[in-house]
Amino acid sequence: MRTSFNVPDELVGTFDRVWEDQGLDNRSRAVREAMREYIEAHSRFEERSGEIVALVGFDYRHHDVIESLHTVQHDYQDVILNTSHTHQGEWCLESLFCRGPAQRVRALTNRLRDFDAVGRVKVMMIRDDD
Repeated sequence: MRTSFNVPDELVGTFDRVWEDQGLDNRSRAVREAMREYIEAHSRFEERSGEIVALVGFDYRHHDVIESLHTVQHDYQDVILNTSHTHQGEWCLESLFCRGPAQRVRALTNRLRDFDAVGRVKVMMIRDDD
């Protein structure tokens, strides 16, 4: 199947350098591999039920979104046990130590991903009861 994506030139350039350095044959193969890794990384978290303990890390442009992020964190204070925040120029890195129903922690991560000013949201499951 052929498909197309809108991707910033800088990201495509970096992606091309990485897959070429790895010795892959072409960009299509690299994209397929990246998609498989994405699916593997997210499926365990998406399939969980019951209580989990997880670390949610995300980066964002501070001035563009800080008030909205504070609102989200207050909305999910039932699962956020601890937060850590560091400034890196206009970007910030935040980590949330979470414990609670998997569905609720997933909802939190999905809310964080809704913001254009949030660059990445990564989840590391520390423990689950399943």
